[in-house]
Amino acid sequence: MSKDKLWGGRFTQPTDRFVEEFTASIEFDKRLYHQDIRGSIAHARMLGRQGIIATVDADSIVGGLEDILARIEAGSFDFSVSLEDIHMNIEARLSECIGEAGKRLHTGRSRNDQVAVDIRLYLRDELGEICTFLDKLVDSLLFQSERNLGVIMPGYTHLQVAQPILFSHHMMAYVEMFGRDRGRMEDCLKRLNALPLGAGALAGTTFPIDREYVAELLEFPEVTRNSLDSVSDRDFALEFMSASSILMMHLSRFSEELIIWSTSEFGFIELSDSFCTGSSIMPQKKNPDVPELVRGKTGRVYGNLMALLTVMKSLPLAYNKDMQEDKEPLFDTIDTVKGSLKIFADMIREMKVNAGTMRAAAARGFSTATDVADYLVRKGLPFRDAHEIVGKAVRYCVENSTDLPELTLETWKNFSESIEADIFEAITLEASVNARKATGGTALERVKAEIERVKAGRE
Repeated sequence: MSKDKLWGGRFTQPTDRFVEEFTASIEFDKRLYHQDIRGSIAHARMLGRQGIIATVDADSIVGGLEDILARIEAGSFDFSVSLEDIHMNIEARLSECIGEAGKRLHTGRSRNDQVAVDIRLYLRDELGEICTFLDKLVDSLLFQSERNLGVIMPGYTHLQVAQPILFSHHMMAYVEMFGRDRGRMEDCLKRLNALPLGAGALAGTTFPIDREYVAELLEFPEVTRNSLDSVSDRDFALEFMSASSILMMHLSRFSEELIIWSTSEFGFIELSDSFCTGSSIMPQKKNPDVPELVRGKTGRVYGNLMALLTVMKSLPLAYNKDMQEDKEPLFDTIDTVKGSLKIFADMIREMKVNAGTMRAAAARGFSTATDVADYLVRKGLPFRDAHEIVGKAVRYCVENSTDLPELTLETWKNFSESIEADIFEAITLEASVNARKATGGTALERVKAEIERVKAGRE
């Protein structure tokens, strides 16, 4: 019956059973229990400190909430759909446990600002974990970079062999990407980390609350400045989901490379059996299911972002029930990102690199052609003329089924009299790689320096 609801005084008819189930959020927002209780304890302490409720009642509320927390964590708390959400479930149980004092907890607040602080607290906690998982993934990339420091592989553009690079240089590219992802998560925290509690339903409260004290208890560095915006803002969730979409895009790109590299056609790497599965019919198969699934889950996170953007796009101020739809996509994004990062960090650390196969691939496809052009430039030719000369040499090799390092000096001189015997030293894989010493290049000394720079910044 509606009269049994904590908000039921205005109603004379019971809530339709299906409406009750349709509008309830307890099945997914119960994961906010810890944050809800933390927020309520801080609110109760402030109410007692301000003399809004008796100190003895505030103490009783705190004790009752701590007991409820222990029951939830012990698995002995029964959640009720009829009580709609985590807030009402906890508050109703509190009143059952401590009596009249429990009914005083909601003084000076609304579920609107209550859920706003719960979600901020929850996401703040999860952001810390996500940053930790990002750090572990970067650790795995650094591990592989140092372990395979001299390994040469082909670098690609358009998935065509372009120039030889160090495998470590390739891994360090992802270190850069995930470093930016971590920065976006940290940046998200700056705007997330403001206390909305005290905004009430939308206009504030008539009670002499101390929002700054609650912010101190909950470790928020500041309070929100407008009550309407406080209860209707979900920018912090959208910002997180946007940052998560970029992060998952990086994981998806990495997944695609791992999938390609682990094929028999490439054979650059071998993923540990722990992260692969077999076929129900083909006994020889070793399928890269983990990177394939992460690649697939990227679309899931994109969809979550679009879902919440669509929910928020037409909402008038302030709170609307539509905003209940914020939690499931947010929770799913958090779970997906954490799971993907955790499994990637472990998988990359155990990945085996086939150095010989990578080197052989780097030696094919005329990967040192640009080095020949640079060689001619150093001999005094304009780059465009050098480019044309090397292009003709490549065409000759294609037509004669040979490669640039296999040409004789006599053949080279047919393309340019500027070419001398030192051409052969200039177009080795090592020479090509190590010639690129400028900041950001693939030279061994530069990659070593970058690894040390990243490691120093993490100490």
